[in-house]
Amino acid sequence: MKLGLEFFYAHGAKGYEKVAAEGLPIFLDLKLHDIPNTVAQGLTSLMRLSPRPAITNIHASGGLDMMKAAADSVNGQCRLIAVTVLTSLSNDDVWAIGFDPKLETQALATRMASEAKAAGLDGVVCSPHDTRAIKQSAGEDFLTVVPGIRPPGTGAQDQKRIATPREAMKNGADILVIGRAITAAADPARACADIKADLDAH
Repeated sequence: MKLGLEFFYAHGAKGYEKVAAEGLPIFLDLKLHDIPNTVAQGLTSLMRLSPRPAITNIHASGGLDMMKAAADSVNGQCRLIAVTVLTSLSNDDVWAIGFDPKLETQALATRMASEAKAAGLDGVVCSPHDTRAIKQSAGEDFLTVVPGIRPPGTGAQDQKRIATPREAMKNGADILVIGRAITAAADPARACADIKADLDAH
């Protein structure tokens, strides 16, 4: 169960703990990004949640020192992963904010994944288009958590680099993050069951 910024800002630790008490493993998707000490102290606070999240994340663009400080702070208490390039960003978007115009999003995400692995993290959040290259670079055991999942017939909304659940799994995704395709559906339970049935059939 993914709990993100919207939920955590609205309901805080008490809301988190109420959901976590149901027994599902929680991906606490807060995407911390700050100087190394601030991120480390923030994660120390999050590790006091009960039960602790199964997975939480930081931004790889915070740099190697920040990621190392984060990994040291978590110290194996949960799986720590780094966000590479947001699925809402295209090549033009990353170039516009100052990244090397010779570097396309997949190459940038792969480089960030290598830095995350060097820092001692367990994996990354990445586009379904970047998963295979990251696995080839960082190894099959390096966790890939993949948003930008849109079942056939659903709109892209603000996402730009998307794939169907089946395409993402074929590309090597370990965990699919499926949000609005389920939560915004007229019948969320049916939407979830349809996705599962499609994956199970292939």
